[in-house]
Amino acid sequence: MIASVSQISFGSLKRFISASPSPLNHELVERLRTLVRSNDLQRAFSLFYSAPLELQSHQAYGALFQACAEQRNLRHGVTLHHHMLSHPCSYSQDLFLANHLITMYTKCGKVLYARKVFDEMPERNVVSWTSLITGYAKEGDEQEEGFSLFSDMLSHCLPNEFAVSSVLTSCRYEAGKQVHGLALKLGLHCSVYVANALISMYGRCRLDVVAGYEAWTVFEAMEFKNLVAWNSMIAAFQCCNLGKESVGVFMQMRSEGVGFDRATLLNVCSSLYKCSDLVPDEVSKCCLQLHCLSVKSGFVTQTEVATALVKVYSEVLGEFSDCYKLFMEMSHCRDIVAWTGIITAFAVYDPEMAIHLFGQLRQEKLSPDWYTFSSVLKACAGLVTARQALTIHAQVIKGGFGADTVLNNSLIHAYAKCGSLDLCKRVFDDMDSRDVVSWNSMLKAYSLHGQVDSILPVFQQMDIKPDSATFIALLSACSHAGRVEEGMKIFRSMFEEPETLPQLNHYACVIDMLGRAERFTDAEEVIKQMPMVPDAVVWSALLGSCRKHGNTHLGKLAADKLKELEPTNSLSYIQMSNIYSAEGSFNEAGKSRKEMETWRVKKEPGLSWTEIGNKVHEFASGGRRRADREAIYKELERLSIASS
Repeated sequence: MIASVSQISFGSLKRFISASPSPLNHELVERLRTLVRSNDLQRAFSLFYSAPLELQSHQAYGALFQACAEQRNLRHGVTLHHHMLSHPCSYSQDLFLANHLITMYTKCGKVLYARKVFDEMPERNVVSWTSLITGYAKEGDEQEEGFSLFSDMLSHCLPNEFAVSSVLTSCRYEAGKQVHGLALKLGLHCSVYVANALISMYGRCRLDVVAGYEAWTVFEAMEFKNLVAWNSMIAAFQCCNLGKESVGVFMQMRSEGVGFDRATLLNVCSSLYKCSDLVPDEVSKCCLQLHCLSVKSGFVTQTEVATALVKVYSEVLGEFSDCYKLFMEMSHCRDIVAWTGIITAFAVYDPEMAIHLFGQLRQEKLSPDWYTFSSVLKACAGLVTARQALTIHAQVIKGGFGADTVLNNSLIHAYAKCGSLDLCKRVFDDMDSRDVVSWNSMLKAYSLHGQVDSILPVFQQMDIKPDSATFIALLSACSHAGRVEEGMKIFRSMFEEPETLPQLNHYACVIDMLGRAERFTDAEEVIKQMPMVPDAVVWSALLGSCRKHGNTHLGKLAADKLKELEPTNSLSYIQMSNIYSAEGSFNEAGKSRKEMETWRVKKEPGLSWTEIGNKVHEFASGGRRRADREAIYKELERLSIASS
């Protein structure tokens, strides 16, 4: 039985050192390891430094260097390194300890220290090379150096599975293909470590379908697939936007009775909301299964898993009631990330709810971060209420984000949507630094308020190269103000630079501008000269102008094109019905409405908001949801009579 550390008497041990050094060294090493296992590193070092030099063997050094590496304790590691160098019988040339030093320094994030040890080694083995390559692989800005070191290694010794898997975690696609070929040649491709690294490399580097199936080829060839392999394959398909395949691997995994972990759930959730090739029914079924597994396994209590499920329910399925219910069940693990996730989900769907949730966040004494403010400002813009935007603005400043360019850009947008152009200008003028989005936000604010005379001087003051959004703001302003010639001049100027060649949304603005001015011949000519196929936005712009000016022939053409592109869009049916009704062709108008019913196309209600006191009220045209609608209608009727 090993005696306790306090019972060591180095005076008595030293008398027998010459006769039997090995047992004494072994006893010290074992006691050091006992202290390390109990997380008492300080006492372990005290014991080591108080031991006679004869007992400070390379095994004892190795045990302590390993402990420093595992606990990421650089301070003790550096001190021990200096102590070793000052040892009368220095172990600085010892291969075993040099390898431990490299591992310790790389795990503590000091890869340059590790490289110095490596360069000074009189001899190196495969462990030396592998340890340093692994260290470089973990350093984001040193990955090229890691691959270069791996290439040098090949002229000194053959790499093992750990060296190959380490270099694969950091190299680019072409280099990864070369390493894959080497692994096949050396027979290392059968290693689960190498195979997992190859799968991750293909998924990470190319982000396309080809790379996804290259990863699948590696996965299929594996004789033994551990949980890491399954998770890597799901993640690889997700990175390559192969959502169906990613979910398919998960389903196969479940059918084969393979377990799962937190990473599995997060990877599949990512596939559901990042990949565009999944149909709603597939997403709904998989999301329900993930939710059930999360509850049964207890992973739903982890903030990251619950937040990922909230994101799927809201962003992909549009199930906001389920989303909110799940969030409320997270009361034990709601951090700022979870709160920001739910606020982001409701910011567009239900801005008023997003503002309410932000208030609850503040009541729980949590501090909003940059992402939280960004989402809640989006909700303010959706509510069209200046009071809420002012309140959030004050909290942005109080939270220390008053000088943040991105948040100031969001504030300009929110104030513009709220009708507060003066506040937009104040935020813009007070900004310490402006990017292209800042200028675009201010241009859009002027455009939204129809102030073309102000927008053009601001554009001329712009000290940053304009982008696509800049020209959208300018063309929209000219369109709404009827400044056709100025708008066409701006449009033509876009052809002068390759970076600003007009895209579909620019053409839509021009068509809208020409249509508003009844210049339908010019509008048709612009459409004919488009270098790309017109999309639904272009045809919608033309159809809206035809509705306004009663151009039935061109309106019919635009409506037919719109139906081809978006058969479930109610706009084409309703606009044509209105055009026919305006010219007295009620039979044709009826046919258009009937066609809409046949195709089961539903019209989305138009919503309006008004702020009275501190409360925002929402109205829909012809809406019947409000319990006080009868009183509102009577008051409107009274006001109408009084004003007549």
